[in-house]
Amino acid sequence: MIALSQDILAEIAAQAEAEAPNEACGYLAGRDGVALERYPMTNADASPEHFSFEPREQFAALKRAREAGLELIAIYHSHPATPARMSDEDIRLANDPDTIYLIYSTPEDRIRGFTVTRDKRVLECEVQVTAETPR
Repeated sequence: MIALSQDILAEIAAQAEAEAPNEACGYLAGRDGVALERYPMTNADASPEHFSFEPREQFAALKRAREAGLELIAIYHSHPATPARMSDEDIRLANDPDTIYLIYSTPEDRIRGFTVTRDKRVLECEVQVTAETPR
């Protein structure tokens, strides 16, 4: 399970709208399954069908999280024209079974979470949206 605030969800949705028709992407940092910070990233692929992070931004996000005493707990990206589900490419590129992969579907205005095992089985992860970000 991952918990994130309505504010963080609204920021993800706004980023997805602003970057459409390309996929928007980023990290969520937190602790104990609670997202406390969002680190929006540049989709280096500038594609509506896949994303990759800019390496310098990726390193900077990790550094910021560590300095704040947080861990990177989720990778999020948007699907600008499809449902919030793991695509074949999402599954193929998911290499960390400890990471939660969040997908925000712009047309559905919906977010869903997943984990992917080492043998590429996709498991849905509960996403709890809270009124406020706990501090």
